Amino acid sequence: MSSKCGKSEQEFTGWRNILWPIHNHEMKKFVPMGLMMMFILFNYTLMRDTKDVLVVNAPGSGAEVLSFLKLFGVLPGAVLFMLVYTKIANLMSSEKIFYSIIAFFMVFFAMFGFVLSPLGPALHADLNTINSWRASCPPGLYWPLAAVANWTYSLYYIMAELWGSVAIGLLFWQFANATTKVTESRRFYAFYGMIGNVGLLSSAGVLWVSSLFGSRARINGTSAGYGDGYVENLRVVVCAILVAGLFIMFIYNWMQKHVLTDPALFDPSLVKEKHQKLNLSVVDSFKCIFKSSYLGLLLLMVLGYNICMPLVELIWKSQLKIAFPDRNDYQSVMGLLSFSTGAFTMIVTVVGMNILRRCSWRTAALITPIMFLVASALFFLLLNYTRITGPNTPVDLGFMTTTVVMLTVVVGLIQNVASKGTKYSLFDPTKQMAYIPLEPELKSKGQAAVEVVGGRLGKSAGAGILSGLLWLFGGATSLLSLSPILGPIILLIAFLWILAVFGLNKMFLSLTSKSGVASK
Repeated sequence: MSSKCGKSEQEFTGWRNILWPIHNHEMKKFVPMGLMMMFILFNYTLMRDTKDVLVVNAPGSGAEVLSFLKLFGVLPGAVLFMLVYTKIANLMSSEKIFYSIIAFFMVFFAMFGFVLSPLGPALHADLNTINSWRASCPPGLYWPLAAVANWTYSLYYIMAELWGSVAIGLLFWQFANATTKVTESRRFYAFYGMIGNVGLLSSAGVLWVSSLFGSRARINGTSAGYGDGYVENLRVVVCAILVAGLFIMFIYNWMQKHVLTDPALFDPSLVKEKHQKLNLSVVDSFKCIFKSSYLGLLLLMVLGYNICMPLVELIWKSQLKIAFPDRNDYQSVMGLLSFSTGAFTMIVTVVGMNILRRCSWRTAALITPIMFLVASALFFLLLNYTRITGPNTPVDLGFMTTTVVMLTVVVGLIQNVASKGTKYSLFDPTKQMAYIPLEPELKSKGQAAVEVVGGRLGKSAGAGILSGLLWLFGGATSLLSLSPILGPIILLIAFLWILAVFGLNKMFLSLTSKSGVASK
């Protein structure tokens, strides 16, 4: 692998070298993988945007509830999944595991959209009941009680979060790493992200159409659930999720039959290697991971992003609820976030792909944490101003007048788009490249633990920090009031994330050099 910028592959020339460095014979493998990523991200975006709308705007709830769900819901769910996955990995083929996991998620979301969601008022505690619970319980339970009261929404949130780690971090990337060489990954991986972000753009259209159905049901007085049209809104979203899930399984099946059997695209010896059973127990799997300093640094990188980004996003969502209290309006802003992130990612992916090919792994891996560090520092400076002046204080920008809270929402939106865009276009590809030179044992179970449990552990660690502060101060403590404490913590973790990149870079170069992977 190149260690200096400017040294690139000589396979292509001119604009083709910059914009589309894919050989014609590779399209048979590249295109379906890109489409699979697109449908997975399409579903994840729909799930992500709707889960926040459901939980944050539920009776008696708020963005503060999300930290408790990540800690006491998502983390145990990820650990449980990891235990089940490690067990079935020794009992089932990778194909059966893939189909089973995708089908499990699809069944749940279908049940929620057409059964649980319409019954929300009957299954949940009302606001008066929640307030009576709060009056008789310790102040630290103020926000967790809302998560319990709206338990079906909490369950939806947990499953949506797990889809991101399982479908993207585990199923897709493990399949991609098993079928891609390091030299191919330099050209393929960034473009997978670019094609995948078409899913983000498409999801914004689905959210817009679903909001029309919700608005019509609300106006006509035919809405189920809480009567605001969101049940009908959600049904459209769930139908789109189910259709995309079928496409994911179809593409995977097609590749098994037409790509993995083609020696020109895939080394048959790797198929045999991939299907070997790794007869390690769950405990032995984790011992193997924690003994590997290489995986440890990868875990630190994953923790860095998954601690920092959700905390910043939670604070931003608390301001978003103040600016847009209606569930349909809130979802519209989330749709704008997804569309903007997708568009920005597609633009920077072209730049990112050339950075991956022309510069060192370290240079590409550092861009995301540095971008996050700078954008978050600006966001917290504005939050501090908001805390001092109040959310509804007018702000004259010269060309328009707005409020402090609206300005905070806009700046936070930009921070989200910039951080996630560089994450999808550079952080994810560089992280996945780092798995490729590992031995099969570490590549399979090590990647599963880092991506699923490590990703969830990071978000839960951030949630634990926030939950601890909310518990300490008690009552209806807002995220805005905690920003002077959270800001320095987040920026410090981002700095440690940068140090982890430097450490892993040395080991990655050494490993690829010794194994000869870089020359494949």
